[in-house]
Amino acid sequence: MKKTFSFLIFLLILSCNQHDGDMTELEIIQVTVGETELDLIHPMMENLPVDRPITVYFSGEIQAESVSDAISIGSEDQRVNISTILIDNNSAVIIHTQGVLEKNTVYTLKISSLLRSINGSNFTGTEINFKTLLGDLRLSSFIIEEVEELHTRRLVNAPLDFTIMLEFDAATDPISLQEAVQLAGEEVPQLDFTFSEENRQVLIRGLSPLRDLTRYTFTISDRLKGKEDQGFMGFRQSFFTQASPSPKFPILAKEVLLTKVQEQTFQYFWDLAHESSGMARERNTSGNLVTTGGTGFGLMALLVGMERGFISRQQGVERIHKIVDFLAMADRFHGVWPHWINGNTGEVIPFSEKDNGGDLVETALLMQGLLTVKAYLNNGIPLEKSIKDKITKLWQEVNWEWYTREGQDVLYWHWSPEFGWDMDLPIKGYNEALIVYVLAASSPTFPIEKSVYENGWASNGGMLNGDLFFGNSLPLGRDLGGPLFFAHYSYLGLDPRNLEDQYANYWQQNQNHCLINWKYCIQNPQGFVGYGEECWGLTASDNQEGYAAHSPTNDQGVITPTAALSSFPYTPDASLKALEFYYYQMGDRLWGDYGFYDAFNITKGWYADSYLAIDQGPIIIMIENYRSGLLWNTFMKDEDLHIGLDKLGFTY
Repeated sequence: MKKTFSFLIFLLILSCNQHDGDMTELEIIQVTVGETELDLIHPMMENLPVDRPITVYFSGEIQAESVSDAISIGSEDQRVNISTILIDNNSAVIIHTQGVLEKNTVYTLKISSLLRSINGSNFTGTEINFKTLLGDLRLSSFIIEEVEELHTRRLVNAPLDFTIMLEFDAATDPISLQEAVQLAGEEVPQLDFTFSEENRQVLIRGLSPLRDLTRYTFTISDRLKGKEDQGFMGFRQSFFTQASPSPKFPILAKEVLLTKVQEQTFQYFWDLAHESSGMARERNTSGNLVTTGGTGFGLMALLVGMERGFISRQQGVERIHKIVDFLAMADRFHGVWPHWINGNTGEVIPFSEKDNGGDLVETALLMQGLLTVKAYLNNGIPLEKSIKDKITKLWQEVNWEWYTREGQDVLYWHWSPEFGWDMDLPIKGYNEALIVYVLAASSPTFPIEKSVYENGWASNGGMLNGDLFFGNSLPLGRDLGGPLFFAHYSYLGLDPRNLEDQYANYWQQNQNHCLINWKYCIQNPQGFVGYGEECWGLTASDNQEGYAAHSPTNDQGVITPTAALSSFPYTPDASLKALEFYYYQMGDRLWGDYGFYDAFNITKGWYADSYLAIDQGPIIIMIENYRSGLLWNTFMKDEDLHIGLDKLGFTY
């Protein structure tokens, strides 16, 4: 798609974080004076036109009746008479002044807290200062060939061998223009200038290609002069380059690529396992801190490694033996492990101030892995029989019933000997924790009753949804499905292909959840750079500011490879497109020693250098379930599991 953009286009969108369930505060996302965008972060902008309307773009629809009292413009000497017009479904206001503004004058645009959104949320109020000074020389056309514009006014997919055509309303001074032009970004090439039409038109091209998937900012400073020594008010335009048309790595057959991804990702659990305990580190920089749930994923990854020949069976069994022996001596709280453990001592490491005891969800994720290992090992081999017996003992010692908090019809996430039930977090659906209730019902020693599942997890049907999103029905959970790890963690071993109860068909639930996430990224309602059919997947991961559970209702522009890659069983075609894009197009910016780095945000120019156990593990496991069903078929052999599923009314 080719578009031409002209007449002083300025773009900068401030993205507002949204959190599930919170009313979004009304925010300003852009202010323009004519075609010139104000910088809302840095100090006052100068050299702005005196005769152009001011447009303010908001993050939501505003109440029309609140506009006139909330908005004013004035200088130090006087208040300016204005009129306002609402546009863009009442999410933007055009402000016209009566007459032109004074030149070389500081004006203040005030928007008070009287402004209200249509849903009643508040605007905190703001003041924006700008200074007028009309330049004589004007840029009448700015064109980057083949660039596209997102609805957020970001320019994307600029060719790597770029050309920029400038046209001015009068002849320029070529020397001053070349001094005034600057291109900022990564790997900036030298620029070549070709002047025509008596120096009114300028063709600028790079003498070497730009870097792909990168933001560049093109500026013309006020050093530019006209032929008659006219001044120039300055210009700035950002744009993003396209993905490289050439693959970064040699093309591999699909099955070879899948194996390569599994094997390199497997090295996280093999090379970076804690030396004393064999447990999985929380992340690649965690030192002695090891993770319970991530180790459950790592145990299942070891089975894939043994089956695929990444390690020998003897190596895998020895590592499993070390982990199981460590778990037997590590801190437990009524048989339940904490979220984090010291890999040397086995002592709890608090996950938060009061979370220094048992973590039932992490324990369930660990136990899913342990029971899969138990079903995989061979009773006829003495060492493997010994490990199976140890796992059985650990399984029988988990007191699921204790975590009903004195017999309530719900399971609780945490208990601490120091803080008791102070964390006060009941485990209710729909999220990643279905496996907790399935295992709790399956326990041969401390089982829960079906009523705990129905009244607690299912909230007596309160977890039902049933609405359509992008044409896909979502049986359970929040609108648009939430982060994609909901479709992964409980189903690493628990086979969703024929799993159904009174509330949902879980294959339909997970497949549609993934399709909704994929289609959301294709639609890209917030206009983030890179989103599309090949670049998708919102789930919990690192981001440029820390860590967040990314989802369609908490979209921060962050794509996490585990989201699409762990969805291979549900969306094989879309997941394969994502895999090929990440590997071939993004290359070593995303691919490292232990597989794909955790996440990236092209809009912000951010790429993680981190790996997380809970993100790497599902990639290996779910690709294997897509290829062979190994973990599903193995875990589902457990006889206790059948008892629990039957008790809860599942067919499988």
